[in-house]
Amino acid sequence: MQITNVSEKDFDEITSVWEASVKATHTFLKDEDISLYRNLIRNKYLYNLSLACVRDIYEKIAGFIGIDNSKIEMLFIRPDKRGEGLGKMLVHYAINQYHINLVDVNEQNEQAVVFYQHLGFHIIDRSNTDGEGKNYPILHMELKTLF
Repeated sequence: MQITNVSEKDFDEITSVWEASVKATHTFLKDEDISLYRNLIRNKYLYNLSLACVRDIYEKIAGFIGIDNSKIEMLFIRPDKRGEGLGKMLVHYAINQYHINLVDVNEQNEQAVVFYQHLGFHIIDRSNTDGEGKNYPILHMELKTLF
């Protein structure tokens, strides 16, 4: 699979991938919060990020990453494509192309925390609420540099 850029025409599909992934991995979120975030992602956040995706053999988006400066803001993989190395591929792309070294992760999303730790990130701080002020603690993580 190859990493490609995302255009505005992909935003509906990206949002669908986000929602399917969140429902599979963010079981701690309330339905009304998923609806709130879905609207914000589709109509606001996607416009402010550098986006890249991986497509399957049918040209459907299998996963995507959203980057702002040196930070991963979003990384979501379609549930039926999890475990295929797409997340790791997208993070390596972000490191190499955008020199990212930061990511925020929902503390309750333990699989994501372990995933990023496996890739060399470590926790540097914690917030009690997310960016929207909701009671979903966020772990702020930074990529360890090896010199």
